[in-house]
Amino acid sequence: VHKFGGTCVGSAERISGCCDLLIDSAKSGVKTFGIVSAMGVANKGEPKVTDCLINATDMASSRDPAYLEELIKLEHKHQTTAEALLTDKKEYDAYMASFAEELEDLKAMLKAMSIAGTSTQAFADFVVGHGELWTARLCAAAIRCKGFDAEWIDARDVLVVTDAEDGGVDVNYERSNANLDAVFDKRGHAGAGANRVLIATGFIARTPDGIPTTLKRNGSDYSATIFGALLIASNISIWTDVDGVYSADPRVVKEAVCLKQLSYNEAWELAYFGANVLHPRTTLPAMRYSIPVTLRNYFNQAAPGTSISDACVVSDDDGCVPSVDTASGSVNFVTGIATIDDVCLINVEGTGLAGVPGTANAVFETVKQAGCNVVMISQASSEHSICFAVRSHEASAAKKALSARFEKAIAAGRIKEISTVEDCAVLAAVGRNMCQTPGVSAMLFDALAQANVNVVAIAQGASEYNITVVVKNADSKKALNAVHSKFYLSKTVISVGVVGPGLVGKTLLRQMDEQLAELKSDYAVDLRVVGIAGNSKMLLSGDDAVNLDLATWEADYSGSGSVAADMDAFTQHVLDAGSPNAVIIDCSASEDVASLYKGWLQRGINVVTPNKKANSGDLKYYKELRNIQRNGYTHYFYEGTVGAGLPIISTVRNLLDSGDRVSKIEGIFSGTLSYIFNTFGTDDKPFSDVVKTAKELGYTEPDPRDDLSGMDVARKVVILARECGLDLELSDVPIESLVPEPLRDAASADDFMARLPEFDGEMTTRVAEAAARGEKLRYVGVVDVKNGTGAVELRAYDAAHPFGSLSGSDNIISFETKRYVEGQALVVRGPGAGAEVTAGGVFGDVLRVCQYLGAPS
Repeated sequence: VHKFGGTCVGSAERISGCCDLLIDSAKSGVKTFGIVSAMGVANKGEPKVTDCLINATDMASSRDPAYLEELIKLEHKHQTTAEALLTDKKEYDAYMASFAEELEDLKAMLKAMSIAGTSTQAFADFVVGHGELWTARLCAAAIRCKGFDAEWIDARDVLVVTDAEDGGVDVNYERSNANLDAVFDKRGHAGAGANRVLIATGFIARTPDGIPTTLKRNGSDYSATIFGALLIASNISIWTDVDGVYSADPRVVKEAVCLKQLSYNEAWELAYFGANVLHPRTTLPAMRYSIPVTLRNYFNQAAPGTSISDACVVSDDDGCVPSVDTASGSVNFVTGIATIDDVCLINVEGTGLAGVPGTANAVFETVKQAGCNVVMISQASSEHSICFAVRSHEASAAKKALSARFEKAIAAGRIKEISTVEDCAVLAAVGRNMCQTPGVSAMLFDALAQANVNVVAIAQGASEYNITVVVKNADSKKALNAVHSKFYLSKTVISVGVVGPGLVGKTLLRQMDEQLAELKSDYAVDLRVVGIAGNSKMLLSGDDAVNLDLATWEADYSGSGSVAADMDAFTQHVLDAGSPNAVIIDCSASEDVASLYKGWLQRGINVVTPNKKANSGDLKYYKELRNIQRNGYTHYFYEGTVGAGLPIISTVRNLLDSGDRVSKIEGIFSGTLSYIFNTFGTDDKPFSDVVKTAKELGYTEPDPRDDLSGMDVARKVVILARECGLDLELSDVPIESLVPEPLRDAASADDFMARLPEFDGEMTTRVAEAAARGEKLRYVGVVDVKNGTGAVELRAYDAAHPFGSLSGSDNIISFETKRYVEGQALVVRGPGAGAEVTAGGVFGDVLRVCQYLGAPS
C-alpha cells in the first residue's frame, strides 16, 4: 500500500511521478494499492484543493457569492493538470465529463447553502471529500495513459465508520471488509493481481447510515492503514515531504538524526508530544496484523525512511541482545525526544488529600468539565499533592473550576492551596530500550543538571517507554539539546565562546584546532567554537553550522563575516548554539569582561580564564563567583591567572583538599622579571640595557612599566592568598615598584626608556652588595598565610637557593606546608609566560571542564 499526501500530488509532474512509482511496484510482481489525498501545491501562491472546498463551504453558508470563485480555481487547477497528464483524448474527455458533472452538483449544493445561510457537518464533509475523488480518478486515468491497467475506488463505497468519544472515528471492520470484497468481486480486482494498480480515495468514508463523512485529523494516513489492514498488506508506505521521523525536532536540534525504526508504542508516545509521526489512531489498523508502516520522502526517494512496526525487545546494530550496558555507545536507549511548550503546571496540595478515595477523580472530572486537556500527571506516594500540566491557555479555566469545586475544602484547610507554575514546557524521552534498563533515568537527569536545567516535575509510566519531565519554558530548547546530545552525540559536547582573540587567544584556537579530531575520536569530547569576540567586533557561527571553521576564522573575523561586538548577543549565541554544555574562555585582560563572569555562571555557562581581574579584584565579587561554582553545576577554572601553564592553582587546591595546611607561598611569578634579574649582574650591562633587551625580545609589555610596577605580581599574590583562605584585597599588598618615582608619570614608553639610564646607579649598587654576600636579587611575591599577609618585593637569595640558581625566564614557586617544611619546600618550576604555555594552561582548564561534565580522563 502506498499513500501520497497532498504535496506529493501537488502538480501534474508530481502526480506523474507517483504513477510511475506505483507502476514500478506492480511490475516487480507486487500487488499495489495506492491512496491519494486532494491536490496540494507545488509552488507558493497556488490554490490547495481542500482549502478551496472549505472556503467555498464557509462562504456559501455565510451568503458570500465569492464561493463561485473558489470553484473556478478548482476547475482551472484540475483541467490544466488533466491536460498535462491525460494524453489519451478518451481518458481526458471522460475525466473532464465526470469532473464537470460533480462540479455542477457542488454548485447546486453550495447555492442551497447560500440561500439557507447555513450548513451542516454532513454537507461540509460531502463537499470537502471531492478533492480526493478527483485526484484518485485522475491518477488511475494517468496510469492507463502510461500503458498500465489501473482503476480507482471510492472509499465511501468501502469504509464504514462511527464517531468516537475522542473526536475521531472508529472503523467497522466487518462491514468495511464485506464492502471491499464486494468491490473486488464486481470489478475482478482479485484476478487482476499485480497486473492492475488500484487507487483509493483517502480521507473519506461513510457512516453506518450511508451518509458521507471524513476520517477527521490525519484522515488520509488513517485511510492508508485501514486499507492496509483490510488487504492484510505486507507493508504500508506513507509518502510525505520529510525523510522520516527524527530523534528530535530538527528545527531546534541541528544534529537530530532520521530514525530507521520505531515501535508502534514509541510512535504513539512521540506523536502525542507533537513529533512528526503518525497520529496514534492511525497505527491501530496496522497493528491488527503487525504490518510495518514506513514513512518515506517522495522528494528524496533514496532515503530509506522510518519503519514503524512491532518492537524488538532491545537491539543494537547486531540485532536483539538480552541486556543493555549503559556505558556502551552501541545502543540508543532513547529513541526520540520531544517537547510540548507553553504549558502550565497546576498543583492541588493539602493534608486532606491523603487517604481520601475519589479525590483524584474529583480533580480530573472537574478539569474535564472545564474543557481542559491534561498533558501530564504526577502524584507523590504520600498523596499530599496532585500535580498535572495543561496548556497555558487552559490554565486559568482549570484553576478557576478547581477553586470552585474545592471551595469548602480550602476554607476548612483540608486543601492548602491550588497553585500554578506558569511558563513551563514538558519534555519526553521515549524509547523501548529504556525498559528494565538501570541507569537511563540517571543519564537523562545528569544531562539536564549539567545543562543547568531545573526539573519542576517528573512522570514515568510502568511500561518505562517514556520519561517525562517539566522544565521552565525558557529552558526547553536547552533541555532538548542536552538530552539529545547525551543519548545521540559524543559523551561531552560543548559550545565554546572565546573572548579576546589576541596572541593568547589565537594560539589557543590553533591548539584546539590541532586537537579537535583526536579529542572527538579518542575521548568522545566534541568542542564546538561558536563565537569569537574582540573589543569592537565578533564572529558567530551561522544558523546552519554547528561551529566556526577554525582553519579560516582569522580571515572570516577580519572580513565581512564579523559583526559589531555585543556581549549580550554573544552570550545568548553561545547558549543557543544547540550544545548541552557551554564554556566561555576569556583570554582578554579586560575588567569589563571579568564583570560578566557572575552572569555567565548563573546562566549555566562554564568559565575558563587567564584574566586576573576577577580573582584579584573586589573580594565580594570573587566570593560570589566561588559560591556559584561550589553550589551549582557550572565550573570556574583559572589556572592560567598565576602560572600560565604551570600547575600552581591546582597544586594549592590539591594540598588543601588532601588535608595539608599551607603556611607560605613564595615565588618568582613574572617571566619578564625573572629574565631581567637572571641576566642583570652577569656582565657589565646596566639595568636599563637589560630592560631594553628584554623589551626587544618581547618579554615585556609594550610599556615595560606594566611589568616593573609589580602590579601583575601583586594580582597573583592576591589570587593565591584567597585560594589559601585569606581575605586580602589588592590594596592590602605592599608593592615595591621597580619604576623610579620620577618616571612613573612619563608621557610614553619611549620617554620612560630614554630616561631609565639616569637611575641605573641605585640598582647597580644593590646587585653589587648582594653579590658581595654571595646572594642574588630576585623579584618575588610572598603569601604569608600564618600572618595573613602578602607582599611583592625585591629580595636577595643565596646563590645556592633554588631561586638564586634560576636561569632564563622561568618561573619558580615554593610551597611551605605542614608536610613540606622550610628547607624541604615543594617547588614548581618552568616557563611561566608566553603565548604557547599560557594557551596550553587555558586549554588544560577547558579539558578539566570536559572531565567534570563526564568525559573520560
